[in-house]
Amino acid sequence: MDFSLSPEVESTRARIREFVEQRIIPLEADPASYDEHENIAKPLLERLRAEAKAEGLWALNLPKERGGGGFPMVAIAAFYEEMNRSIFGPVVFHGAAPDDGNMRVLNMVGTEAQKERWLQPIIDGKVQSSFAMTEPDGCGSDPSMTYTKAERRGNDRWVITGRKHYITGAETSKHFILMARTSDDDRTGLTAFLFHADQPGWKIVRRIPIMGPEEHGGHCELEFDGLEVADENVLMGVGDGLRVTQIRLGPARLTHCMRWTGMGRRALEIAMAHIEQRSSFGSKLVEKEAVQQLVGQAAMELDIGRLLTMRAAWLLDQGSLARKEISMAKVVVADALHKAVDTSLQLLGARGYSKDTPVEWMYRYARQARLVDGASEVHRMVLANFLRRQGKDFFKWGADRG
Repeated sequence: MDFSLSPEVESTRARIREFVEQRIIPLEADPASYDEHENIAKPLLERLRAEAKAEGLWALNLPKERGGGGFPMVAIAAFYEEMNRSIFGPVVFHGAAPDDGNMRVLNMVGTEAQKERWLQPIIDGKVQSSFAMTEPDGCGSDPSMTYTKAERRGNDRWVITGRKHYITGAETSKHFILMARTSDDDRTGLTAFLFHADQPGWKIVRRIPIMGPEEHGGHCELEFDGLEVADENVLMGVGDGLRVTQIRLGPARLTHCMRWTGMGRRALEIAMAHIEQRSSFGSKLVEKEAVQQLVGQAAMELDIGRLLTMRAAWLLDQGSLARKEISMAKVVVADALHKAVDTSLQLLGARGYSKDTPVEWMYRYARQARLVDGASEVHRMVLANFLRRQGKDFFKWGADRG
């Protein structure tokens, strides 16, 4: 693949960078910019989103005819990296999880009627969305362990009972994609349902406190006790739930990696600015070999992650599922992000541990990277299984459509 960016992509990337530098990063130092959960305050977010829309930098991964940018995944990789040089960046441009992944899967597999009802309001920024899959004592990295049930009622609807937890954004979301079991078949036993927050038959049990800063709407535990969903709001078809998760989660994992490389870069930028001006024992910190070892290693690991991310993005653009390559990127970038932020905090010393910079925010956020959308151990297992099946072909060049 060619790693150069087209003139249009490069121009857009540069405009995102300028917007982040001029309009977003300066806001991080103002306590009034944050809500009570350490995310960007909603009134400020809405103002910035209006500016991003006016600049033509909105929902860049969605089709132009629906108000997006219409860019391929390779371009999105470059854009999302620039966006997340600010801790507030992705949500401003409508490139944050879980809306990002939900919009993508709805656009790919939804009917035209479903796109109009469920997708377009998300693209327009009128509603927030959630993907409800993970369960207490059930589904996590393994969707086959879904215990939430959907049972037929009459000829045209389903009744859902069960429980979900760690559902990102649920407290403020209006549109939900819900995974439930419709049969005991290992491959075709799951179905994806669409429902609105105002429908009866479900409730938020609690907003689960977490270690790091929270997305808008938090991470919630949900209970379903008679939620009714009509056949018209089944995504794809009955029994296609596992396919829906595969279509959604692969690219969503990769967009995490795109954003994480940006955060890692910013952490190193903050560290470099500090060590280039800070003197100790007769010289600048940047001149000390031990410090150079730290930043050199962190930068190298981050760039390896960027290359893996871009390769997987290119493969997706070629029509491949890129399962193996996405798993590689997910493991490597999660580690590289933590390495970059940890290195930055170490070099900043007490200032890094304080709230005088966003590095301590990043440090708490970065720890989730090795857990979300499949723990690193699960992805290593995926890679081992690919190696067993493919043998020498594990290392072949080119796009694998499987």
